[in-house]
This record gives sequence, structure tokens and C-alpha cells, in this order.
Amino acid sequence: MHRTAALLVASLVVSPAASLAQSPVAAPAAAPAAMPAPPRAAKGTVVDTYHGVQVADPYRWLEDPKDPQVVAWTEGQAAVARAFLDKLPNAKAVREQVEAIVKARSESFQGLQPRTTGLFAMKSDPAKQQPELVLLPSTEAPAKARSLVDPNRVDPSGKTTIDFFVPSRDGKRLAVSLSVGGTESGDVHLYDVASGKEIGEVLTRVQGGTAGGSVAWNADGTGLWYTRYPREGERAKEDLSFYQQVWFHRVGTPVSSDRQDLLAELPRIAEIALESKPDGRWVLAEVKNGDGGEVEYFVRPVGPGSWSQLSSFEDKVVGAAFGDGPELFLLSRQGAPRGKVLRLALPAGPKALSGATLVIGEGDGAIQEVLPTRSRLYVSELVGGLARIRVSDLKGALRGEVAILPVSSVSQLVRAGADDLYFANTSYLAPFAWYRLAAKDGKVSRTALATRSPVDLSRVEAVRGFATSKDGTRIPVDVLRLAGTRLDGSAPTVLYGYGGYGISQTPGYSGMRALWLLNGGVLAFASVRGGGEYGDAWHLAGALTQKQNCFDDFIASAEWLLKEGYTRPDRLGILGGSNGGILMGASMAQRPELFRAVATLVGVYDMLRVETTSNGAFNVTEYGTVKDEAQFKALHAYSPLHAVRDGVRYPAVLITAGENDPRVDSWHGKKLAARLQEATSSGQPVLLRMSGWGHGMGSSRDETIAMYSDLWSFYIEELGLPFKPVPVAARPGP
Repeated sequence: MHRTAALLVASLVVSPAASLAQSPVAAPAAAPAAMPAPPRAAKGTVVDTYHGVQVADPYRWLEDPKDPQVVAWTEGQAAVARAFLDKLPNAKAVREQVEAIVKARSESFQGLQPRTTGLFAMKSDPAKQQPELVLLPSTEAPAKARSLVDPNRVDPSGKTTIDFFVPSRDGKRLAVSLSVGGTESGDVHLYDVASGKEIGEVLTRVQGGTAGGSVAWNADGTGLWYTRYPREGERAKEDLSFYQQVWFHRVGTPVSSDRQDLLAELPRIAEIALESKPDGRWVLAEVKNGDGGEVEYFVRPVGPGSWSQLSSFEDKVVGAAFGDGPELFLLSRQGAPRGKVLRLALPAGPKALSGATLVIGEGDGAIQEVLPTRSRLYVSELVGGLARIRVSDLKGALRGEVAILPVSSVSQLVRAGADDLYFANTSYLAPFAWYRLAAKDGKVSRTALATRSPVDLSRVEAVRGFATSKDGTRIPVDVLRLAGTRLDGSAPTVLYGYGGYGISQTPGYSGMRALWLLNGGVLAFASVRGGGEYGDAWHLAGALTQKQNCFDDFIASAEWLLKEGYTRPDRLGILGGSNGGILMGASMAQRPELFRAVATLVGVYDMLRVETTSNGAFNVTEYGTVKDEAQFKALHAYSPLHAVRDGVRYPAVLITAGENDPRVDSWHGKKLAARLQEATSSGQPVLLRMSGWGHGMGSSRDETIAMYSDLWSFYIEELGLPFKPVPVAARPGP
């Protein structure tokens, strides 16, 4: 979730100060004896008109986080949530369990970037609050990692994090984006790798939570292209989070002398990613039109020359990778929803795609990534959310598949020499590890960069079933359970879903799940439409005016769990976050009797106002806009905030929000909490857990521990799991 654009609708806006009593923090709402009463939010008289339809927005006043009345109400809500969560019978034991699991994890390494000087990577050490950037001599010597940039030393408070890093082609220089407090608003610092010292000036306003950020070095490491948001005075104040562009900086010169380099007319909601060709001859710019999946590409030579546009949004080219020669390999969905691979020679003319040739046609797998090497193409695919890596020559002739873990996910394909491959692989039952494929004999070996778990999940099994949605579509549902679990409807069960942006639900390991699974709980994962498990058609079937399919799929998945005998409504909880928060809110509003507990994390709930903020505008290409009548009708029909009805018995609800969240404004959670507390007749708690962090990216180790302690304590209490601490190895085993 990221983004937003101003509403152009006729509206009647009345200031809350003019329409409310002295303070919007009115008398407490009724609450069960087991918890203190949260402060009741007073109601304003704001009404908006969309295409002739009047829509009341009584909690509009909660959108201003700096208003003293909003601060007072929010602090009151946070205090009530904190008191409730801290007094849960298992709160202390669960906190100790979560902390033990987190701190006993082994070190892990992400984002490998090979250079002649070694392997650059992000190292996560459970003894530290934040991951650090290191240089490894090889994948077999993690103990010899040299720390290059350690946010824990830069900021002992644990609030500073690395957003991204890019080493120069020769590995002698580094560009590192640093941000604070989960804001994702990063400035790029330049470092000399040998000395570890900063060089030159800081590049400001490169990274943001809306459009992200990126850099690409030139061939000799003397300069770099970088993304940049407008600075004050360059655009109107309301546009400072938009109109990202590409600039060039020469190391050692004043930033004030930098120049804008890509002069094409880009969308207001452009999201740009930059990449240099390994031989240093070309630079590629990927430009997304917000978050809905539309992409265009530009390329320029390093040195004299200018940018050329390779593709437009209508061409449906959604991925590009440099080959060894003067060529690009393109992932296209034009006439191929699951993807096909094209080859394009460089330099490319004005109508570049007309000269592209087909290398790999559409198959049964949804192509995720293409990595060219000297003589091979490695193609990462999903088949219903399960990974596969196919290998072909550069002309597309299939050479076989790479051996990976069964029922697993693959990420981060990285070239290792001429044709060898590094890739990350994990499953529901196998921890994340880096593997190496030797091209000469096709053998795959696990490297020493393998995460080890401090808990034993050997008694847990993963099974797949299929629910049938309202329109007959089969929805994959993956279930984690103890072997031998009795299907008598008694198991406390949590169902997770997301369903948006073409992001797929894929298998992944978490030792944290041990505290639930080893005590007899069940976890389920629904691959609802809106994701990319079966390609672009699966995504588009859950986007824009088709979004209701996501909720139908999720509800059908919950009903399948009941039918199969896993659980019953009074023991069924649901979990989702960000875009998954829409899924939680809409599913709860449409079928409140189906669930006992809902945890919805940093989610979007007011679908009519989401595009009015600096981050929500980027979501318009995924969700739609109220300026379009058909899209407004769809948004209004499922908007969680507007779907809440008075007098309904809603489940227990835990809502989380971060005041520094750059992707989803915290007022979404505040407004939903206020509305549910007003409307529900069940007597079940509606908790608003606030934090001073962001969307989750950049959260410290301790904040992560606190968040998951509250989450699992909530489910254990509400779903009746008989909790006992599970064994945690002091030192991770093999």
C-alpha cells in the first residue's frame, strides 16, 4: 500500500469546531466490565456529495493528527488498548515467548549484490535493533562479514534504518538511503568502501514511502543518477510528495549543481526505479504509474547521449533486465496475462518494441522475474502461488528446471559469475536460505547464508485445499496444522489474506508461529484474487470495480475452513494489513457473524477519502477514484468505514496504526475504531493500538516484539487457545 489525489467533488464541509461541543472527546461509550471504556468520538456534520449521492463523514475531524482534540482522543484510545492488552491473562508469558524467539534467531542476510570486492548484503542480527550493511568475502564466510554502515551506531535509539543501498560497479563506493522512525523518507549518503567514511554531500529527498527511491552509478563510480522529489519552492506545497524525477550528481561537486536528467513528461504519481548495466554502458529507468501495475521504460547510454523511451503504459511491458550483450530481455503481458519474454537489441529507436523478438511464450506459470546470464535465461514463475525456476538458453530453448524446496517460494535471483545462480528459497516449514546453482552440472547447494530457527516445527504439516468463491472460482487455501489435528471444529484458527497489487501469497517461514501452532492452533492463508498467483488476470479480477471478488474469495475461504471441520465461528480469527486491512474491514462488515476476532494492521478503511492524501493518490490505478461514477459506486459499496451498521454484533477487533506511516494515514484506523465503537452491540472490545512508528518498514527489533506480543495475546484470549510456552533453543540448531 502506498499513495493519493485530491477529490474533485461538490462537498459541504463544516469545521468540527463549529459543529461539536467544546471537545470532541465526549462521554465514554459503554464497554464490558473486563476493559476500561474507550473515549467516545463525538460526531461532526460533514457531508460530501459524489455524483449526486450525499455521504456523511462525521469523523472527518479525526484526520488532523496535530489537532489537540484529536491528540487527546487518540491518547485516550491508546491508553485503553494498552490497559486491555497488558491485563490479558497470558500477556506476560506471550511477551517473554515472542522475545525469546526473536532474540534466539540466527543472523540472516538479504539483498545480495556481488561485486569484484565481495558480496554486499543487509545483515540482520537479533542482538541489534536494526539491520546493517556488510561486505562478505563469499557466501561461505558469514562470520567474516565486515560492517560498512551500521544504523545502530549511527543512532543508538534504534530509529534510523537503511531503506536501500547500491554499490558502484567496482565496489569501491556506496550509496545508502537512511530514514528515521519508519517514515521511509530517506536521504542518500555516499561512502568510500575501503575507509568506511562518508564522501561528498548528502542527496536529500531521494526516498519516500509513496514512490520509493533509487540510484544507479555510472561506469567508473564518479557519479550517479538518483530519484528526487521536488524541493520547497520548486512546486506547490501539495505537490511535494509527487512528481518524482531523475537527476544526476557527480561525486565531489555541490548538490546545488546537479541537473535533472530525464526530461520526459512523467505522471504525477510516477514511481521510478533505476538500474545500471553490469558493464557500465547503459542505464535503465522503470517508471510506474502509481500502484496499479502500469509500467513504462526509458534507457540511456552512460556518457554522452540522452534518454529514449522503450515502452509506454499501453505496451504492458512490466519487467526488464540487461543481458550480457547490447540487449534487454523484457517481461511482457501484452496478450499474455501470465507473461512472455522478449529480446530487444540496444540501442533502440523510437518504435523500439516493434523490433523486439519473442524468446519465451506464455506458459502455465505466471512469470515473476527474468535473469539473463552469459548463455542462459533464468525465469522465476508462480503456479498458484508456488515457485518454479525454469532455465533456457538465450533463444528460449528450455534446458530444464532448478531444484528447489517443495511447496516453496523463490526470491532475489542473483547472478554468480558467468552462468551460476544465487537464489533465496523458503517454505512454510523450511527457514529462509541462500542457495547456489552450479551451471556446469545443475547441482544446487545450500550456502552458509542460511537462517536457522530456534524452534522445532517438525510436527507441523502444510496442506493445500481449495475453496469455491461466490462466482465458482477455485481459491487456494494453504493450512498449517499439527500432524494428526482432529477436524472436529474445535481448533482456534487464524485466516490471513491480502489480495492486491498483484502481490502473491507465497509460502514463507516464521518461527514466531510456533507459539500458536505447537499449542494446537491452526493458521490458514487464502490466495484471493487481486494477487498475482495465477498472473495478471488474477490480479485484475480483484482490482478497481472488481474488488468485491477479493472479499467473496476470503469469505469463501473462511466458510471452507468451517466446512472442512477445522474450526467454528467462535474460534475463527482473521488477519491482514495495509491493503489486507481493506480485506479485513470489508469481510467483517459483510459477514460479522462468521468471525470471533479481527486484527487489522495499518489498513485502509475510508475508500472515499483515501485518494485525498499524499500517499493515497498512488493507489488510484489499483482501487479507482470517486471522480469516476462507476468506480465511486464500487468504492462506496465495499468501503469498510461506510459498511459498518448500527446495532450489529461485531467481533472483537484490534486495529493498529502508526503516526509516522507514509503509506496509510493513521486516521483510517482512528475513524474505523470510532465508528465500530459507536455501532457494535456485541460488547466485544474494539481496540486502537497506536504507535509512533510507520507502516512496518524500518521498525526496530523491540517495536516488532511489542507488536507481535500484542497480536498473539489478543488471538490467544479471544479464540481460546490453551497457551503454554514452547521450547526455544538458546542457540539455533542446524
